[in-house]
Amino acid sequence: MRAIVIHRHGGPEVLTLEATWPDPVAGPGEIVVQVKACALNFLDIFTREGMPGEPTPLPHITGGDIAGVVVQVGLPAEADAAPVDRSHRDGPPRRQPPPGQPKVGDRVVLNPSWGCGTCEYCRDGEIPKCIRVHMLGEMDPGGLAEYVKAPAAQAIAIADGYSYEEAACLPITFGTAWRMLLTHARVRPGEDVLVHGASGGVGLAAVQIAKLAGARVYATGSSTAKLEKVKALGADVVIDYVQDRDWDVTLRQLTGKRGLDVVVETVGAATWERSIRALGKGGRLVTSGATSGPVGATDIRYLFRREHTILGSNGWTHNDLLTITRLAFAGRLRPVIDRVLPLEETADGERALEQRLVVGKVVIRP
Repeated sequence: MRAIVIHRHGGPEVLTLEATWPDPVAGPGEIVVQVKACALNFLDIFTREGMPGEPTPLPHITGGDIAGVVVQVGLPAEADAAPVDRSHRDGPPRRQPPPGQPKVGDRVVLNPSWGCGTCEYCRDGEIPKCIRVHMLGEMDPGGLAEYVKAPAAQAIAIADGYSYEEAACLPITFGTAWRMLLTHARVRPGEDVLVHGASGGVGLAAVQIAKLAGARVYATGSSTAKLEKVKALGADVVIDYVQDRDWDVTLRQLTGKRGLDVVVETVGAATWERSIRALGKGGRLVTSGATSGPVGATDIRYLFRREHTILGSNGWTHNDLLTITRLAFAGRLRPVIDRVLPLEETADGERALEQRLVVGKVVIRP
């Protein structure tokens, strides 16, 4: 198969197009999906560059947001338990996947993350906390290739008429935003919520989910053009942080000096200190990333005087994605696609993402 392979860590130049990379083969309980669309994320960039303390097995294929068609289904571990299809006149009877499992020809989007299944967190259903978590594109070969292998249980059926490109935009960004806002921050109707980096994948998802929860949404971005698209998706107030360097002061004024109930942080160092200052009493800051740097100043006096809560969020559950896909297929959540590129232009897509030149998602079509 054709695949974008990393043989060493580095910049976009290390993304190598391999024309004859080995095809994945489905083992027991697994499927192979022909990739129709793979959306890029900053995780792909971080994995390509190499993350301290999280060694990636090389060579490696990144890409975690995947939609496509099932082309191969591995037999269950107990092959004798698999139902038999005797309708084929030529050759021996063929064993079929168990009821409810994906079948060859199914259109699916993959939940890219799953747990070890045995640790204390997996036993509680808290897959994001698993100490040996799997992730397509990070520790497991991903979807920047013509084919990808995954556990069959990770497949979610795509509704008829819904595009592969849109489906590929759902898991990582919407899953991340859903857990941040609803599981951890517990956003309630009528609350004031600030979303940073609102024109990015997670930001656009967070704006829509916060509106769905009944919140009043404030959003920051770096240009008028980007913020117009954010407002079209439901943001009530948009702030250009390039023009308004004192955006935290502006936000306190806009909320009658009360401050915000929730801040959605994915930017990190560049916004961290002001995000805390913008929070009102009892405010919650929830973070899932630090694209501008991992170390931000924290004035501890704000934490105890205003009784702030700082929450970390990592990943999503399978049930989260089942809810998200139902809402998306019904048109209540809308992914935003900036551009669709062929596999050989993956490096260009990552450069555009790194340089903040996109609104929404970059999608690769192998």
